[in-house]
Amino acid sequence: MKRFQRRQVGGSGLKGVLVKFSIAALLLLISTLFFLYSYTSSSSSNPPSNFPTKEIHLEQLWSNADSGGWRPSSAPRTYWPPPPTQTNGYLRVRCNGGLNQQRTAISNAVLAARIMNATLVLPDLDANSFWHDDSGFHGIYDVQHFIQTLNRDVKIVETIPENQKNGKKKKIKPFQLRPPRDAPISWYTTEALNKMKEHGAIYLTPFSHRLAEEIDNPEYQRLRCRVNYHALRFKPHIMKLSQSIVDKLRAQGPFMSIHLRFEMDMLAFAGCFDIFTPEEQKILKKYREQNFAPKRLVYNERRAIGKCPLTPEEVGLILHALGFDNSTRIYLAAGELFGGDRFMKPFRSMFPRLENHSSVKHSEDLVQNTRGLAGSAVDYMVCLLSDIFMPTYDGPSNFANNLLGHRLYYGFRTTIRPDRKALAPIFIDREKGRVAGFEDTIRKVMLKTNFGEPHNRVSPESFYTNSWPECFCQTAAENPADKCPPNDNLNGLNDELVKEATNETNSTIS
Repeated sequence: MKRFQRRQVGGSGLKGVLVKFSIAALLLLISTLFFLYSYTSSSSSNPPSNFPTKEIHLEQLWSNADSGGWRPSSAPRTYWPPPPTQTNGYLRVRCNGGLNQQRTAISNAVLAARIMNATLVLPDLDANSFWHDDSGFHGIYDVQHFIQTLNRDVKIVETIPENQKNGKKKKIKPFQLRPPRDAPISWYTTEALNKMKEHGAIYLTPFSHRLAEEIDNPEYQRLRCRVNYHALRFKPHIMKLSQSIVDKLRAQGPFMSIHLRFEMDMLAFAGCFDIFTPEEQKILKKYREQNFAPKRLVYNERRAIGKCPLTPEEVGLILHALGFDNSTRIYLAAGELFGGDRFMKPFRSMFPRLENHSSVKHSEDLVQNTRGLAGSAVDYMVCLLSDIFMPTYDGPSNFANNLLGHRLYYGFRTTIRPDRKALAPIFIDREKGRVAGFEDTIRKVMLKTNFGEPHNRVSPESFYTNSWPECFCQTAAENPADKCPPNDNLNGLNDELVKEATNETNSTIS
């Protein structure tokens, strides 16, 4: 006892005790942090790990990604009253852009109507300048299904009714407003709402990206999902045609769909000219001058940072590196590829079993039903239902971004998303003759990408590309906010919608 006391009094003894105490404290801190990390990693609010970290197996790619116990659910989880009988007025919008840009605009319009307690007038679809299509909402979507599906969310009318006053009928003229891009909710509850109450109706034009995507209200985000994945159903003849194409493709086994975005508008937008002939470059530069704002664009700089769309050959090389062979059946969703057949030859030599909607099912009925926006709708549905989907340029492409989000919601269907920025130097090295370890390097890059499993949404990824976790739930959730609602009647996904639409069409024909 005395010896121990003497060591305590000595300076070296005190120092030793302090060192031991510090080590013990450090170990306790490390243990605590490890526990917290382990708990956080295993909690229900984190996405699961999916594909292996050292290699990619084709059988996994042909199957849906690991859901981690999550399933799609856009039903309300808190008190969500039906729209009142009396609203503040009528909301009319003009959805500009292509089919999928219009689709997001429609989803935003429904949410805006809910926010303002307005009656939504069936949205106007812009007569698209690229497709030269004036089909309108009635020509593409099932109107009655749209109205019925959302009857507990917003009131919807096909046209603004006439106002009865002093025994006379008078048309309500909407007050025209141009919303700010990515306008906050506050703009709709103040400026837009005040004009609606003053005039009885407002007309918002243009209406592309006119409501902020990131909103700190999960119920509002779930309403967007109800619109996009449930209410917006294509007309029966489009659904039936899409399903018949899928059936023919799948009769020979699983198939992949690729959105080959090697088209004039996207190449002009990206400023990737140098791989084309002088005459082709003139065409691209003229298109860019006519359609996009002036900007200094240097091809080598753009290419090095992954700003150029992948060429068809580069797409083929990625697939080959992942283990796909020439027996792979591929559906191509694309407009007219720019640059002629010389860009397709290398791809076709690697993957000869290529199809599009015309080659799978050629008939006069198909020609009539795949013009303009309807053709884009058929491509959309075939890509949605395919076993694997690969976008080649998912930056500003609304088609690819919407499909990525829809496939996630549809059951975590596999997607192959090339990281163009990481792949660019590998392809540049190959062009310079440095080919050693080429496929291994491609695989290492692809292993770091997402293959369709739940994952955190990080800017600039859009809500319409990834609606996890707001529009998903778990039956055995640790976090109460993630628990599936007891009366979740909105879980009929698009495979059921396809069957319903097909049955409706058959009934009509018979």
